[in-house]
Amino acid sequence: MTIATELPSFDPSSTSTPPADAAGRGAGGQAAPITMLNPDFPFSYDHYLAHPDGLGTVPPELYGAEVAVIGAGLSGLVTAYELMKLGLRPVVYEADQIGGRLRTAAFPAAPGVVADLGGMRFPVSGKAFYHYVDLLGLETQDFPNPLAEATSSTVIELAGKKHYAEKPSDLPPFFREVADAWKAAVNDGAKFVQMQDAIKARDMPRIKELWNELLPLMDEQTFYGFIAASDSFKKAGFAHREAFGQVGFGTGGWDTDFPNSILEILRVVYTDADDQHRLIRGGAQRLPEALWQHAPSDLVHWPAGTSLASLHSGSPRGAVGKISRDPDGNLRVRERWGREASYPAVVTTCQSWLLSTRIHTEEALFPAELWTAMEKSHYMQSSKTFVMVDRPFWKDIDPETGNEVLSMTLTDRLNRATYLLDNGPDQPAVILLSYTWNDDALKWLALDADERVELMLHSLEQIYPGVDIAGHIVGQPITVSWEADPNFMGAFKANLPGHYRYQQRVFTHFKQDKLPESQRGIFLAGDDVSFTAGWAEGAVTTGLNAVWGVVKHLGGSSAPGNPGPGDLLDEFGPISLD
Repeated sequence: MTIATELPSFDPSSTSTPPADAAGRGAGGQAAPITMLNPDFPFSYDHYLAHPDGLGTVPPELYGAEVAVIGAGLSGLVTAYELMKLGLRPVVYEADQIGGRLRTAAFPAAPGVVADLGGMRFPVSGKAFYHYVDLLGLETQDFPNPLAEATSSTVIELAGKKHYAEKPSDLPPFFREVADAWKAAVNDGAKFVQMQDAIKARDMPRIKELWNELLPLMDEQTFYGFIAASDSFKKAGFAHREAFGQVGFGTGGWDTDFPNSILEILRVVYTDADDQHRLIRGGAQRLPEALWQHAPSDLVHWPAGTSLASLHSGSPRGAVGKISRDPDGNLRVRERWGREASYPAVVTTCQSWLLSTRIHTEEALFPAELWTAMEKSHYMQSSKTFVMVDRPFWKDIDPETGNEVLSMTLTDRLNRATYLLDNGPDQPAVILLSYTWNDDALKWLALDADERVELMLHSLEQIYPGVDIAGHIVGQPITVSWEADPNFMGAFKANLPGHYRYQQRVFTHFKQDKLPESQRGIFLAGDDVSFTAGWAEGAVTTGLNAVWGVVKHLGGSSAPGNPGPGDLLDEFGPISLD
């Protein structure tokens, strides 16, 4: 359930989507669900993955040919996994650990109790992502977002005033006014209902028609400028805009996104990426780790039982220090400590800034306009701090109020958002004391874990006087500031107004028929290359784009009955604004 919008809901246990008809009806006449059909390129990656003819073929004489994949995050491992299935030999390079920003940390005192430091909640509309979750047999459960069904109570505390709610109707009418203002803003200014109807029907021409009309109007508009200019929020007033930023929709406050392009926000809300989230039991890192170990049953060329791990003798190669072009046209990858190898194709899935700051990448490998697009990328800071507690004590009932003693909390204090993660009655549990972005995350950057916890507990004491949270904490806290990690330098990309042209360049780079030979064969992938940065779905789909690009570059092709993303990009891809 969202706070400031009530978007159409569907069965969160279902991760497969039958085709819908033109009216948006699914099999048996049921209303078709929303999927993450990005309006810039509404390609059904889940149908592409599920097609019995597979993702294509490469010439048999290239079976076993090596292709470099830089980065062992989700995008890199999806790329490597699918290339391996086609008979190629992916060679994966990784500077730190398998998983990228799907990173799970265990509390030393209880290794089975974990905290997801990066991606932790995944919308069920991300069908390509769940293709791999289902394939690998990973268990998921509802994530305890504000006022979600999995959340027994939520507290919203703004300007010192506290509101306790077990369901949306428990909140004062003011919050309904905020919700109505947002719904009116996106309907009047961004054709929300029309777009969702087209997405349900998977109507690519209609999605593109709607989106292409909006793009030139919205490209230079901020998120805040959009809501401030809307008639509904003008009528409601500043207090409603302020509360909307602090409480937000679905996942909580979004005011740290106010400077970003409104296009970024529309891509999220059109596709229900902000709602109906699930977590992976045991931690999100289990997904990339499982991809690394999994032996597919439909391999070409390789013997049964082959996995990415077995092709690498259990460990990926090390951090990359240089990428260059050999005289024969192959691409040379040099590890930081000197080992080199050449490849007919390379896929880079690392954060794009690393190609100029930590990896000496030959400038001639990319067009100047693409370098500009990568350097202009805007990355969001993000901080999380977790503590383990002896039990889910927050479910205790205050005898005076009859309310739970502690709730999922949204506040304008330093913490901003506090989440409660239950592992069962009387079992050690986890509190995400604070989850913050941008300026709010920078407030924590110079503080160590203990200092962060002390300040966070102080803020919560003002909201829950007399509740002894500290008395339940077990062991050492776990914290992360992604902007301080040299291999990431931020949590994810978020385009600013006017950045659409840059995003178009990096996203479409995988289709290289118009590039000179000297700039072909190296492909970009990763969620920051996608139009949905920060969502694992973007990591998966850009990895699949890179697979198509590599196959095409090596002389292969898509299956005749299963056109790939590059086959439809010219017709349905992002348009040029020039």
